[in-house]
Amino acid sequence: MIAGCESLIRKLYFKTILFFFSGMLYADNFDFNIYNNHGSVGIINAPSARFYEEGVHGLTIYDGTPDQKITLSSNPYDWLEASFFYTNVQNKRYCPQLEYDFCKQDLKDKGFNLKLRLKEEGYFPAIAVGFYDFAGTGLYSSEYIVGSYGIKNIDMHFGIGWGQLNGSDQKLNNPFGYISDRFNSRSIGNKSGGGQFDINKYFSSKTVSPFFGITYSLNKKILLKFEKDTINTKGTDSQQLIYDERSSDYSLGLDYSFNSNFTLGASFERGNYFSLKFVYKNNPKKSIKKYEYQKAETNNQDTKYTKLVKNLENNGIGVTKINEGVRSIGLELTQFVHKDFRLIEQIIEEASSDAGITKDIKKDIKIANLEAYSEIDDDFLRQSKLIYERQTSSGFDSKTRLKFRPFLASREEFFKGAFLIENDAEYVIRENLFFNSNLKYSVADNFDDLRFAPVDTFPAQVRSDVKKYLRNINKGILIGRAQFDYHITPKKNHHIQLTAGILEDMFSGYGMEYLYFKQNSNFAYGFELFDVKKRDYEWGFGHLDYKNTTFTSNFYYRNYGSIPFDMKISAGEYLAGDIGGTIEFSRSFSNGVQFGVFATFTDVSREDFGEGSFDKGLFFNIPIYGDLISYTWRPLTKDPGAKLNRNHNLHDLLVRFKPIN
Repeated sequence: MIAGCESLIRKLYFKTILFFFSGMLYADNFDFNIYNNHGSVGIINAPSARFYEEGVHGLTIYDGTPDQKITLSSNPYDWLEASFFYTNVQNKRYCPQLEYDFCKQDLKDKGFNLKLRLKEEGYFPAIAVGFYDFAGTGLYSSEYIVGSYGIKNIDMHFGIGWGQLNGSDQKLNNPFGYISDRFNSRSIGNKSGGGQFDINKYFSSKTVSPFFGITYSLNKKILLKFEKDTINTKGTDSQQLIYDERSSDYSLGLDYSFNSNFTLGASFERGNYFSLKFVYKNNPKKSIKKYEYQKAETNNQDTKYTKLVKNLENNGIGVTKINEGVRSIGLELTQFVHKDFRLIEQIIEEASSDAGITKDIKKDIKIANLEAYSEIDDDFLRQSKLIYERQTSSGFDSKTRLKFRPFLASREEFFKGAFLIENDAEYVIRENLFFNSNLKYSVADNFDDLRFAPVDTFPAQVRSDVKKYLRNINKGILIGRAQFDYHITPKKNHHIQLTAGILEDMFSGYGMEYLYFKQNSNFAYGFELFDVKKRDYEWGFGHLDYKNTTFTSNFYYRNYGSIPFDMKISAGEYLAGDIGGTIEFSRSFSNGVQFGVFATFTDVSREDFGEGSFDKGLFFNIPIYGDLISYTWRPLTKDPGAKLNRNHNLHDLLVRFKPIN
């Protein structure tokens, strides 16, 4: 009996100690975890099993030896981290043989990193598995399994690495080699070619290198780092990075955070050289200000319905009709401003309360006169009375803002970009007829010396000639878009959009989109048909000789389960005349943040497509300072699989009233 009590006391004692420590872990804390040199939450070069919250995104700018790197990172989920990078390698030539002028510069490269959490931290460490240079040329190609455990302000990490993380003199046998002999050998570089997945090399090599590291939070601003660095510095293959032979197996680092968003880091790597790193990270749930309801000015002569209309319109929601029933009020609304349906409901609730309305509110929300969401049925309309109807009127809205347009890793120079003043204007001719325009003016850019033609223009040059457009971006006020859009819902759940004009930077034309969209369903389908013509390089009303008719059928699916996501599958003829299909997965948040990945396969052969074999990439939209950041990354800019860059499509307009998170 006594022995049993002592055993129970010991168990309770250790559990209490573990609970005490776990309550003070920094773990996946946004403020005390920083991106490493590769744009992954980690130490210096080594990764960790730490993750940020879903929706977090960041930028890492690294200046080291021999490489300089820009990495954009995101967390579509709190268990998934994805990033892509552009790098400049200072001690390698762009081409092995100096046949062209652009070969006389430093090597440029692109790649993609991925990390997934296998286990959260509890009594035992958090565990993650990840990849550096997941689908690139293989310069940084690495895989790893890592665990992390924190006590108070100390965070400890231990893992094993393959590839470029397998450069330690103290090695272990590859544990996967006991499963299959194929894991005992590893090819150098990417034998499948740049921009492809070299699956056969993942977690392969006869040995692996164990690495470890410790971070210590001196206070809320200073983070000290120490790691056993296992970067492979002995590579002799022409495809590998050329490092100085290590003077030490260890690296030291210090990060200073000016606030929760901006961090400056310095490291002394492998006893050889100092490196600098700048990190920007953002958590939209914390940084995007919560919308504050604005009560409108009213007077004593206003009825409660007049007050309701004023309150709603003062908060960006237009009122088209009001029907009053015995127990409820029917509101027909139209709006583009708010992307979160729950925010719209909150505004309606506060506006009706301020107006003194106590009856239930039934909502019928339209976008461009399309029936997006409705709680009003025919029975209610028959039994209610129309008490307000807004007169149809035209309107004009204009926004001017500063935007940054990047062009990275060109053969001319590592970093190209432009700061543009862009004006987006919308003229509402009728409730469902709009004219939209986009005008650009370059404040500063460095596109003048873009001169090297694309390597490959098969099957037709529809995107790869982008440099010819960018070279003229400083020629005054340019037209980015000037189009008419007409929307109609001829039958319930059936929507049509007709479009004509200058559709984007490179194409003009006309066409239509049809979408079947049922508000209580998680799928939709439709098609797009456009006749387009290539714009000339002056950004005006002129055109080149190339034209084509594109047709694409689309299927949309939105998953509302434990892993929410959007999927889009499309098939048809693309801008360059090639025929095939695209599959796309994305995660959208109610605050406008969106991350996604896509792949396109067409009838263009691997040989004709060239390096990369097929079109693929990532895209994201982050609503910072008026959608300043909106970018699509591809390992390579190619013509096959190219689509129109439309201002908006029907599904994007309507799905916003079906919140996914």
